[in-house]
Amino acid sequence: MQATDSRVGWRDETLALLADPYGFISHRAHRERRDVFTTRLLGRPVTCLTGPAAARFFYDEEHVVREGAAPGRVLDTLFGRGGVQGLDGEAHRHRKAMFMSLMTPQALDRLEQRFEQIWRRQVRSWEGRSRVVLFDEVNEALCRAVCEWAGVPLDALQLRRVTRWMTRMIDAPAAVGPRHWHGRRARARAEQWAAALVGDERERGGSAPGEEATALAVIAHHRDTDGTPLSRHDAGVELLNVIRPTVAVGRFVVLAAQVLHTHPAERDRILAGDPPALERFVQEVRRDARFFPMVPGIAAADLTFRDEPIPRGRWLLLDLHGTDHDPDVWGDPERFRPERFAGREVDPFELVPQGGGDHWTDHRCAGEWITIRLMVAALRVLTLETTYAVPPQDLSVPTRRAPTLPRSGFVITDVAARAPAGSPRA
Repeated sequence: MQATDSRVGWRDETLALLADPYGFISHRAHRERRDVFTTRLLGRPVTCLTGPAAARFFYDEEHVVREGAAPGRVLDTLFGRGGVQGLDGEAHRHRKAMFMSLMTPQALDRLEQRFEQIWRRQVRSWEGRSRVVLFDEVNEALCRAVCEWAGVPLDALQLRRVTRWMTRMIDAPAAVGPRHWHGRRARARAEQWAAALVGDERERGGSAPGEEATALAVIAHHRDTDGTPLSRHDAGVELLNVIRPTVAVGRFVVLAAQVLHTHPAERDRILAGDPPALERFVQEVRRDARFFPMVPGIAAADLTFRDEPIPRGRWLLLDLHGTDHDPDVWGDPERFRPERFAGREVDPFELVPQGGGDHWTDHRCAGEWITIRLMVAALRVLTLETTYAVPPQDLSVPTRRAPTLPRSGFVITDVAARAPAGSPRA
């Protein structure tokens, strides 16, 4: 039951949030010189928090729960119902352990190598084409790679269909009108497809002796804390929680390509063959990118943060983008400066583009390591193995759209690819 708070006025700021999803929390917090405030959104009181201390507070499971926190429009597009994002306590830790079992160094190596092979072939296919929309191409390559890695091979028609479903689901939760409804339909169709894959895997009976279990097999045969297998629907949702976030990496890659275009000195550093420079560049892209702006939760008890009372049941929003741009932590946060990561150990509550806290126990994205590896691989091929031109186009990034990317999808022309030095053509 949502507690009432007579101190909260009736002014609803939903339209202000929609107009500025990335700056709504941090701009007001900085204006009021505090990292927590309470307002009204969608007709109900909401406490908004920003900054590393707020992230540490938010990711304490004694403070915040996730069950019932995500709005229906997010569940019916991005997350799905029955997935790990809505679990708490031991149920969450047990389900999260299933995902973390897929993140072994060997498994990550296989995914990175498979993506790099697919990406190189795809880049070579652009030679002679009049124009290439990088966003479309990288999404398809990521979808093919993660599906093959997960044990879900796709033919060409299925690949296009599944890629379209994933991109529409990612694009829909904060949208209104046709984009949102496309995302809902995509979610429904993707869940039917994924549940059928789970059913087929269960009929198959699991991996053969000596055969390494795929992500599909691990999820299909997973048992929850009560010893029962997931329903086909819920297992399908969790399979999509492997595929969809991997396709979402395409947005980071496109935003990175735009930075390389607008900051040629950064491209020169990578071309100099300095691997740490590329890794620092990737981290700075993740910090600076307009990805998902915030994450919801519900107060698990009567709480206080920075003298702000938070009654049990209060809806909370943690500002991810604002935390990644906290001037007290990052110093000149609007300036793109990869060297800020040189010799710096990343604090799990300071850099939170994909959630904060511990990978194993908190709601930090289990696929964050995948994101970093695939971004490095994609940019290594684009910079060290490819030349291209960037024709005039609309590269503006709409700040009202979340998640966002350049309006053009980043068009390139005159592509010429070459094999990496000392390697056979893949």
